[in-house]
Amino acid sequence: QVQIVESGGGLVQAGGSLRLSCAASGLTGRYYYAKGWFRQTPGKEREFVAALNWNDRYTADSMKGRFTISGDNVKNTLYLQMNSLEPEDTALYYCAATPLFTSSYDYVRASSWNYWGQGTQVTVSS
Repeated sequence: QVQIVESGGGLVQAGGSLRLSCAASGLTGRYYYAKGWFRQTPGKEREFVAALNWNDRYTADSMKGRFTISGDNVKNTLYLQMNSLEPEDTALYYCAATPLFTSSYDYVRASSWNYWGQGTQVTVSS
């Protein structure tokens, strides 16, 4: 059974930093897994943040330069270092996993990811 657990969320002032962590278990079998971060606010669709597909990193344009994704592919851990946080970054942040994908894969779409955690809340005050 796959289990994904996020941690590290909290309340931070604008301009501050947070580091989110994700631990995935049960990802066994013939595949290695890409892992990614999405975020969601009430009434809006889940938004792509960043992904790690073995050694390839993808980051949403609006977060480049502020957010950095990293992780361990074998240990199935994932991190998101978030700097220069803005109130607009306030959201529930989700970790997700899916088998490693090719360059044509629509990784930005939430429905492309197979497994999800419950999310960790990030609140940025102005």
